[in-house]
Amino acid sequence: MKHFPFKSIEGSVTAATGFKAAGVFCDIKRLGTGKGSNKGQKRDLALIVSDRPATVAGDFTTNQICAAPVKICVSRTKRGLARAVVVNSGNANACTGRQGMRDAEAMAKITASALASAGVDSITAQDVMVASTGRIGVTLPMANVRKGIGLAARQLQASIESAKHATEAIMTSDTRPKEIAVEFQMGGRTVRLGGICKGAGMIQPGMSPTGARPALRSLHATMLCFLTTDAAIDAKTLQTALNEAVAKSFNRITVDGDMSTNDTVLILANGMAENEPPALKSKEFEIFQAALDHVTLQLAKKIVLDGEGVSRFITVRVKGGKTGAEADAAARAVANSALVKASWCGGDPNWGRIICALGYSSAAVKEAAVDVGYSLPGSREIVYALKRGRPGSATFKALCRITTAKEFDLHIDLRQGKAQALMYAADLTEAYVDFNKGDVNDPSTLAG
Repeated sequence: MKHFPFKSIEGSVTAATGFKAAGVFCDIKRLGTGKGSNKGQKRDLALIVSDRPATVAGDFTTNQICAAPVKICVSRTKRGLARAVVVNSGNANACTGRQGMRDAEAMAKITASALASAGVDSITAQDVMVASTGRIGVTLPMANVRKGIGLAARQLQASIESAKHATEAIMTSDTRPKEIAVEFQMGGRTVRLGGICKGAGMIQPGMSPTGARPALRSLHATMLCFLTTDAAIDAKTLQTALNEAVAKSFNRITVDGDMSTNDTVLILANGMAENEPPALKSKEFEIFQAALDHVTLQLAKKIVLDGEGVSRFITVRVKGGKTGAEADAAARAVANSALVKASWCGGDPNWGRIICALGYSSAAVKEAAVDVGYSLPGSREIVYALKRGRPGSATFKALCRITTAKEFDLHIDLRQGKAQALMYAADLTEAYVDFNKGDVNDPSTLAG
């Protein structure tokens, strides 16, 4: 694999030239919007704006029940151009029928009008992308949304602080912000790329550019990600790069195996770095792809590490599958098994639960061929609990030394072919259950 140098910088969505952001509180959350959204006067509306029209690409949930803002973004990314993104937390605007669609469209119109009043020229509602996260089945309090958009439009800045405000505004059950930015050289020009994301529960994204479930490639609360870059790149090439990055990052994570109605990744590229737009398969495209892969993977891992109740981060590595689809199915079966995840919580190297999950997956599995081993992150030493279907020679103490760590890798070899797959997963804890079970005597703990 080629290595292209880039350095970390501050600013996330405002790091790239020509982008501004804001995050404000406008009380979108109400009683009954769930524990994750009931955080008092936390910022709950974010705005990200490019100084000039930008090319846009997006990947969206493939859940057959998708939120109104997802439907709007799927349609608008086909134009290949955008100028702004408006995001609210505390309300998913999902399963809200025609009113939900009207409200999502109104958010774009209100944003365009507010930005025009704030001095942003030549912007229309079609230039505004919309995203929401929070409780399902509750209509948006549009008076509050309108007020928040107006306030955010007046507070737009290109500062590091304004980027942090936008990051806070998209959070729900997240316990910490998730942001990153990098700088690199491309075609002799300095290019910057940054992003923010949110997500802690209802996490196993499976996104595609159209929201349709992919037939060939395994592109599998809500996760939202917003990326900005000053690179010059055409919309089709940008979409190709995003698809590749998402396939290796957000579509490789799971906290609880639940795919949200609102999962969205959007990237805006305004060209203000003034580089020559890269052609597919060119060195410049490879550089951009490497930077985008790094940014999305780091953000995706932050989601798992901040998962609801999570105490351990596990990288599930499967090899030896007959096909890529089978290797993927095996990895997902293990990563989403409640029994396996519960054993991870206890630090138990329970290979019996793992091979059971492999057996009920759609992958071809032969008991006498399977290896199951563990390693610490970055270590080449794999300690095997199972070797060709029989218990390995490693002691229980040696295995537990690894599986009681906060992070470890699980290695599975099916020995049926050459295909590989991996998932970034989390354990299942009492804290997750307690957080999500709700209390019928306390409406504020209940959510859609």
